[in-house]
Amino acid sequence: MDAHTVCRLCSACCPVIATVEGGRLVRAERKSFRPLEKRLHCPKLAAAAQIVHSPDRIKRPLIREGGGFREVSWDEALDRVAGEFLRLKEREGPRSVAWLRGMAADWGAQWDYANRLMNAFGSPNTIGNGSVCHVAREMAHCYVYGAMTLPQPKDARCIVVWGKNDRNTSPGVCEAIFHAREQGARLIVVDPIKTPFAAMADIWLQVKPGWDGPLAMAMLNEIIAGGLYDAAFVRDYGLGFEDLAEAAAAFPAEKVAADTWLDPAAIRAAAHLYATTKPACIIDGNGLDMQLQAFEATRAVAMLRALTANLDRPGGDFIPQAVPLANIQIRERLPAGTVPITVDYPLFDSFHPTWGRHVQSCVIDAILAEKPYPVRMLVVQSGNPAVTMTDAGRVRRALEKLECLVVIDLFMNRTAELAHVILPAASCFEKTQLNRSSMRNSPVILQNRVIDRVGESRSDEEIVFALGRRLGLAADFPWANAEEAIDAQLTPAGLTVARLREHPEGLRAEPLRYEKYRTEGFDTPSGKVEFSSGRLAAAGYPAVPFQAGALAEPLSFAAECGEGALIGMSGERTNLFTHTQYRRIPALIRQEPEGFADIHTADAAARGIADGQWLSIETPRGKVRMKARISDLVHPGSVRLGWAWGETDPEAGVNNLTDDDRRDPVTGTPANRAFYCRILT
Repeated sequence: MDAHTVCRLCSACCPVIATVEGGRLVRAERKSFRPLEKRLHCPKLAAAAQIVHSPDRIKRPLIREGGGFREVSWDEALDRVAGEFLRLKEREGPRSVAWLRGMAADWGAQWDYANRLMNAFGSPNTIGNGSVCHVAREMAHCYVYGAMTLPQPKDARCIVVWGKNDRNTSPGVCEAIFHAREQGARLIVVDPIKTPFAAMADIWLQVKPGWDGPLAMAMLNEIIAGGLYDAAFVRDYGLGFEDLAEAAAAFPAEKVAADTWLDPAAIRAAAHLYATTKPACIIDGNGLDMQLQAFEATRAVAMLRALTANLDRPGGDFIPQAVPLANIQIRERLPAGTVPITVDYPLFDSFHPTWGRHVQSCVIDAILAEKPYPVRMLVVQSGNPAVTMTDAGRVRRALEKLECLVVIDLFMNRTAELAHVILPAASCFEKTQLNRSSMRNSPVILQNRVIDRVGESRSDEEIVFALGRRLGLAADFPWANAEEAIDAQLTPAGLTVARLREHPEGLRAEPLRYEKYRTEGFDTPSGKVEFSSGRLAAAGYPAVPFQAGALAEPLSFAAECGEGALIGMSGERTNLFTHTQYRRIPALIRQEPEGFADIHTADAAARGIADGQWLSIETPRGKVRMKARISDLVHPGSVRLGWAWGETDPEAGVNNLTDDDRRDPVTGTPANRAFYCRILT
């Protein structure tokens, strides 16, 4: 039997056709507009059956007992978790309990359910990982033109890929780029790494890690000074252009080039090509996250779109038509004056009606330093902070200090090993849900359950709903299943699960429309593109990106590591794994059994390093041990360190090296994507 659904083995949310035989998932194939011979192969999807039916799946709830875990019933596990919630609520108040969300369960309705539970319970501390992934960039987009744009590369004549490698992370977008190139589209890539896109680009800007902001400002200056911007669009739909022009003038290409490892002529050429080739889109990605200047750098990149009037046009950067949804998070139920642990980042907490709170470092602050107050219990849903969060040693100390740690996941991982209770989650093929991609913009495509639960695993909403009822909140969780909850959320859109199942290609809540700003304006306080933000100025932040001019050192440990240090980069997000997930699946780990330290030929020669040699890489936070791989993919002076290998080898965890002392003042983003380090042979 073939069934339509959405794969959530990574964040791409690819529509797929799943083949089921005898109640088991046999295989799944991604849908694509490309002919079969030109479609991209996804190794995770090819291994989907191995992942779903892995003998290593956690199939029953576990409770820590002595030095190990004991299998228990769901009733016993949920009673234990609810009992800890209520015990701490009685002793220290509900805010002493926090919920930390990772990415595996999706950022759609599952995020809403967790927020609803915690808000009804009385805790404001439902925390996501958006300070280091996506949400900080979304806030920057919103502060410029009211929404995070969706690039339309398939129909673009010029594509800028900025800090993203969709060859590994989003096959559908990658295929759209390949298609556009076949039609003659020009390609500009901004990336410290020679990715497959960089190798095929018309212009590759191999920017120094962490210096994307000054580069964006230099490109803005070139476009403004050269009169390459759309003057009519800026006049009619922009606000604060003169302020931006003044700030950008402090970043001429000649000045910026030396700091960014770039040729000023290449900066000028990229700015000219982008500004004069229409339509053009910019695909920005995780490379702009995890920087001390993530918010300002992304704002500057967003302004490139606006200056050139590539907003909301076919082949440009589309302003999403958000699907009308019922807001089920019930944040209004929190007692007046309730202060979250993210209190120091109020703009980030409040920029969106449902995104909520995302400065994940504040969870660790509240556990270890007990600031602004103590967190005693943590539920980790579909995440592995012991490996993926910055300054892993600090994170581990925090997790070990907790009175109760609950983990909801499919597999045992480094975080689950520290848990008091583990609740087995269902895979994406075992549950029906509404994904973020289908809530943000039409068409709405249903992730449809195609097989029964493996073992005694449960879907995320089943776990949340059952826990809510045990906490005395049954009235807040009236839905018998995910279908009823989704229908309730979709009521304003006039859509239902039943209708979506009849239309696996998806349904639109309203017809597709471009250039909506002509009649509706932009969703900003002024209704215009805000090159200068009054909201930020009123809150004490620069109204214009990099308004103060020169950029302070954006990387950690420059002084401590001293002369001879290299810039370490948190390495490639390979398409074999999703962060720490699936690293024990035989078909995947055979293809990439370990991580490497990619070091440039010149740096290796200067240090007498041979290919395959074991290296020790150190910062003031700790050290990792990896084999050297001599490479021209990296720039001299930098080294790329394999990402997420701390899950299989604690000595290979790149976050042993990273720092959490300095953070973006608006979004709380630490500089954990790049840092200075020393190589010892």
